[in-house]
Amino acid sequence: MKPVLQSNLFLIGPMAAGKSSIGRSLAKRLGKKFYDSDEEIEKRTGVNVRWIFDLEGEEGFRLRETAVITELTRHSNIVLATGGGTIVTPENRKLLSKHGVVIYLKVSVECQLQRLVDDYKRPLLDVPDRHAVLLKLVEEREQLYRKIAHFSIETDNCSIATVTQEIIRFL
Repeated sequence: MKPVLQSNLFLIGPMAAGKSSIGRSLAKRLGKKFYDSDEEIEKRTGVNVRWIFDLEGEEGFRLRETAVITELTRHSNIVLATGGGTIVTPENRKLLSKHGVVIYLKVSVECQLQRLVDDYKRPLLDVPDRHAVLLKLVEEREQLYRKIAHFSIETDNCSIATVTQEIIRFL
């Protein structure tokens, strides 16, 4: 494997774990190019993720997501913030594991609820009981996150700078 600091860094974890914010910070500190898989999908389609979910469903969105993950994992020296559900697709897990260092940003459901209180752009949370949905997602995805992560870090009550520094210390 290439020296870790010159490898790709892939951030995984649930929504509102801080993947995009921490990813931007890491990229800047390490001199890497930053990508956000959801933003890339939106750039390529010209519409937002919610619209894709509404029109094509989660299955259609996941196909688009895998195409973007396939392309971006071919790059070198990048930081990629993935969507919370990226890891549900086996091909995505293989690509991430094969092409870089996978960092799992962990966050509690309570912290997610606080961070998402005014966020209405996430299709999976367009329900009356957000808490129940987030708990269900944890149950479905936690083991997948853990299985492919090279490093895990809690982001509850932590600043972007603190988490960034801890990841760099790990690297």
